[in-house]
Amino acid sequence: GSEVAAEQCQEEEVEDRLKEHMDNLLDKSAKTRQAALQSLRLAFSSKTLSEFLLERRLMLTDSLEKCLKKGKGEEQALAGTVLTLLCLQMGSGPEGEEVFHNLKPLLVSVLTDSTASTGARQSCATALGMCCYIAAADLE
Repeated sequence: GSEVAAEQCQEEEVEDRLKEHMDNLLDKSAKTRQAALQSLRLAFSSKTLSEFLLERRLMLTDSLEKCLKKGKGEEQALAGTVLTLLCLQMGSGPEGEEVFHNLKPLLVSVLTDSTASTGARQSCATALGMCCYIAAADLE
């Protein structure tokens, strides 16, 4: 009984930290946003969080969109990586397709922007390819 309670408490702590990181994506400070993106990247790549992310995917998609639009270099690159991991977490169902459909034009925009950093363009190219492979319903 106490093991289950401890595990549930630990899971709630993880979720609280993830919520905090997601909130920090909207911070005015680029350093705070980058730190949040790095934390989310680590969390998404080390644990299956699809249930937690399912109800927060729209807010997270909006936040990533802002990071891709307004961020520069490192922030855009991290946002592309987090987006790839979000698509992996959502899978090939309608939720993953929705995330990909919403951010595809922005990924293409950053990818084709010659003024964007090489790292940002590379990250967006990877995100575009992976999300397309995982979640695109349209075969083209």
